[in-house]
Amino acid sequence: MKRTPLGALAFALWAAFSATVAQAQEFPSKPAKFIVGFGAGGPTDVIARIVAQDLTASLGQSFVVENRAGANAIIATEFVARSAPDGYTLLFSSLSLLVNAILLENKVKYDPFKDFAPISNAALLPLVVVTSPETRLNSMQDLVALAKAKNGEVSYGTAGHAASAHLAGAMLENFTGTKMINVPFKGNAPALAEVMSGRVTYMFYPIIGIADLVSAKKLKVLAVGAIARHPDFPGVPTMGELGFTGFEATAPWVGLLAPGGTPPAIVNKLSAEMRKSLAKPETLQRMKQLGAITVADSPAEYAAFLRKDYERWAQVIKASGVKPE
Repeated sequence: MKRTPLGALAFALWAAFSATVAQAQEFPSKPAKFIVGFGAGGPTDVIARIVAQDLTASLGQSFVVENRAGANAIIATEFVARSAPDGYTLLFSSLSLLVNAILLENKVKYDPFKDFAPISNAALLPLVVVTSPETRLNSMQDLVALAKAKNGEVSYGTAGHAASAHLAGAMLENFTGTKMINVPFKGNAPALAEVMSGRVTYMFYPIIGIADLVSAKKLKVLAVGAIARHPDFPGVPTMGELGFTGFEATAPWVGLLAPGGTPPAIVNKLSAEMRKSLAKPETLQRMKQLGAITVADSPAEYAAFLRKDYERWAQVIKASGVKPE
């Protein structure tokens, strides 16, 4: 019997659906990559490696982290946006995904919503203000007093222009009426190394791994940029307690995204495995030890979060006074 046009359409849709299901069932059939836009050892990289290790074990194929640092993660983000939507090249991103699109709307070659399929938000990372014990700064009051006494000389490290540390540092300048020097690096890890050496005065750092460095007396925490005190540093006041309002909004997130157009079945499979990974007691404990706040949401929840976070960062950028380079 000759098929009607409607029957032909139904058959085509069924065939496409069947092919997508089959592809998802077979996925992954080869190694996959997490592209990270910052150097090894930084907060985004550390959590990406935890998730990649767990997915390697659960899905039976290697998930490896590839660092493509530079331009506040624009290089990595644009690379993944142009990659095949097959689930094998993924972006482990942070707030840079949104911030770059806000500040450089007509310059970046990606749309944070159209060009990516959210998989799952892994964690939130409260910012802490850290300095070397060698600076002899013991409080935020000491830091602000130094900045006022030596206007234009106090420096703060950042992971690049418009990274979370830069936005928070610029907000502090505006809040205190001081001028400080933003010293950008290709990631938080190299910036932190310079703070520990004493060559850079301080920085706002995503909390990952800070507790061990404080215990080793390589760093000192002056304040926490969160609504409540952090259990790792119960004796350290929040920025809000000290009268610096709004700094909890600078806490970055880290999560996994696929190129836009990746089949929903593959996105959902990756999300389910990632959420299982982050729910494991040993992974939860590891994240807690790092100071991260685990999220592990669904693709739909992550997509809604990104829309809301875009608006939040637009407000933070306005408050910080940061302009495009």
